[in-house]
Amino acid sequence: MNVRLASREGLLTGFINLCCILLGLTGLAGTMVGGWFHLSSRQPGAWLLLLGIAVWGGVRAVRRVPDPSRNKTLIAGLVAGVMHGLTLAVSLWLISTLLDAGAEVRKWLVQLTPEAIRLLTFGLSPVAAAALMFVVMTTAGLVGALWVRASERYPWQRTLSKGPTTVRTRFLALPAVQNFMQRKHSQQILWGGGLLILLFFPFVLGQYWNYTLGTVGIYVILGLGLNIVVGFAGLLDLGYVAFFAIGAYIVAILTAPAPHGIMMNFWLVVPIGIVLAALAGVLLGIPVLRMRGDYLAIVTLGFGEIIRILSKSDALTDFTGGPRGIRSVGGPGLFGFDVSSEFYFMYIIILGIVLAAYVTLHLQQSRVGRAWMAMREDEDVAQAVGIYTLQYKLLAFATGAALAGFSGVIFASRNKFTGPEDFTLLVSINVLCLVIIGGMGSIPGVVAGALVLKGLPEILRQLADYRMLAFGALLILMMIVRPEGLWPSTRRQMELHERAEQSGEPDAGSSPETGP
Repeated sequence: MNVRLASREGLLTGFINLCCILLGLTGLAGTMVGGWFHLSSRQPGAWLLLLGIAVWGGVRAVRRVPDPSRNKTLIAGLVAGVMHGLTLAVSLWLISTLLDAGAEVRKWLVQLTPEAIRLLTFGLSPVAAAALMFVVMTTAGLVGALWVRASERYPWQRTLSKGPTTVRTRFLALPAVQNFMQRKHSQQILWGGGLLILLFFPFVLGQYWNYTLGTVGIYVILGLGLNIVVGFAGLLDLGYVAFFAIGAYIVAILTAPAPHGIMMNFWLVVPIGIVLAALAGVLLGIPVLRMRGDYLAIVTLGFGEIIRILSKSDALTDFTGGPRGIRSVGGPGLFGFDVSSEFYFMYIIILGIVLAAYVTLHLQQSRVGRAWMAMREDEDVAQAVGIYTLQYKLLAFATGAALAGFSGVIFASRNKFTGPEDFTLLVSINVLCLVIIGGMGSIPGVVAGALVLKGLPEILRQLADYRMLAFGALLILMMIVRPEGLWPSTRRQMELHERAEQSGEPDAGSSPETGP
């Protein structure tokens, strides 16, 4: 048994726990768990986070052992727990000693308050607190080893994982369900039922949740557009926010009373915004037709920054409002009634998602979609078999830009304002992340990614200060555990597993066996 590997896993997870302490995540976990279970103390939640990571360290150490016996399993868990415990015990002793000596540690680590340390020390002396931390973390490593041993002897994990699949299989095997699915228009009926449920949502939700889910819906439309460019055609576009900004500024300039006073009807502006955004996509695509990979990403990134800088330029203040933006953007009206509240905008956003998903699905299943996927897999081979890649690249840029322009029109009109601060590089990164995390090339994956990256932060508002940290951690976790995404397309999933088999590497999420 390789003690070095177990030690490395213990040190790694110990360092992760130390980062959680230094960043204040233990206090955050204590507050959240205390709120969920109405606890007066934050210590249970703080220790729950540390123990969970320590147990995970024991699990990782055992899974590194080739042909683990009972003794090897226990030794691996013990070694990982000891190294984990030593890392945290020494760190906690040092921090507690510095705080007791009056050192101003918070000058460098703002989240490391005395209250956060008392959560872990129980008010004990530095030496006693370090000893307690060492014993608890060592025990947690052994618990992780026993967990693996029990799961191998009693395969309850596989039983639980097969549970949803078994229920789904049994449900689909019911005679009534089979009879319904064999009908001619069964899928249309299911889609219609789902659409009716969506139409009742705004009545059930309040103003806050209509606004929040409306924001998620706008990002779904953005994700569907970028999914065409990145997921289908394989073109990395980091300036996607530029088309979003073009749609927003078009509706603002043409419907707001200032700076031009044109005051056009919202429904007439929607197709104008879509068409002009698509033209911008074509104009961007023409000079980058022969670029690939990093070069394409850099050029598109520059295009997005150009649009943002122009929108806040003092030279264009009379045209775009400059840094102040444009206020009182016009909203939709219907038969003389104003329908620009969050309640009515939910229906517009739902309709936009349905139309965008319909267009995306039909393009994916068409000859155009097959050409895009051939380009994504190997552009040289696609050209060799007669696919005119330049034309299909332009079409991908134009289609994705059109959907971004449409979402920009809705965004500016719903907010009654648009300004350069709404169209930073972070917007492009957010949309790209939701496409990757949801599953590139997958329409349901885009919806899932938008719900995770835009919906969860609103539900867990206590994590607002740690949003970027959670962003990075989630991306790393997804790349390691599930690189195909939360809801991948069948084709994309097959491609990844075929590449893993051809290269001789293990599938995503599995740990390679390492010998002593």
